[in-house]
Amino acid sequence: MLKSMTGYGKAECVCDGLKYTVEIRSLNGKNADVSLKSALIPKDKEIQTRQHITSVLGRGNIDVFITQDKNASEPSGKNIDRNMFAFYLNQIREIVKANSISGMSETDIVGSILRLPDVIDTTKEELSEEGWNAMSEAIKKACEEVDAFRTKEGGILEKDLRHRVSLIQGYVTEVEKFEASRIDTIRQRIMARMEEMKIEVDQNRLEQEIIYYLEKLDITEEKVRLRQHCSYFLETIDTAEMPGKKLGFIAQEMGREINTMGSKSNQADMQQWVVKMKDELEKIKEQSLNIL
Repeated sequence: MLKSMTGYGKAECVCDGLKYTVEIRSLNGKNADVSLKSALIPKDKEIQTRQHITSVLGRGNIDVFITQDKNASEPSGKNIDRNMFAFYLNQIREIVKANSISGMSETDIVGSILRLPDVIDTTKEELSEEGWNAMSEAIKKACEEVDAFRTKEGGILEKDLRHRVSLIQGYVTEVEKFEASRIDTIRQRIMARMEEMKIEVDQNRLEQEIIYYLEKLDITEEKVRLRQHCSYFLETIDTAEMPGKKLGFIAQEMGREINTMGSKSNQADMQQWVVKMKDELEKIKEQSLNIL
């Protein structure tokens, strides 16, 4: 079954009075590009985290967000460095007294001190081993959710791709209906032109030239190859593990045959069906870019 490269997963865990929320978002990309948008993951755990995410999700532009919140059962807020607060308080009082500054209340002084550096303790608490284990499990769970999301989206993509390939195969059959009349029309046009120009020609030689010209416009090989590419496209969906890139290459080959068919058509009705093939193929290419 196909998998999309677009996905989203979320998981939470609680440890040491803190709640961690892990969110993983993936979009299509040529390779595995994992971006850890959080400083909460210990530096020595980053490599193994990337490796795990890549092993589960394969490839794509993958963003990992981790936020930290105080557990509701624990008191929230930051600690004030009492020694630093007292240090600044004494200095400000001395300055106010020495310079006879009036109109500055104790409330004003306290507010000013709390805005000074180092008064509020912003020391980052290191994640304990137990905390990391809980976060690691949350990351794994979020990856599983992304994978499940991708599988669901992949099913929708597969259905759409099969439908569009089927349409192209049907359009080839429609093109065939005009081949015989096209050849007669071209032959009549050439003969009418010769009569109009009143040129005497060797009929055998003329017939040979007409046959040669018509062979140049023959699209049998293009039809055969296009049908083969369509069958190979569907076979790849059924058998390949991560067929996204391969499907893109096959779609390019399908495009070559359709373009050649269009250039050889030389008939309005046939070209209309070729345009429809091109329209479906462009949609197939767009969808293939988002397949794992």
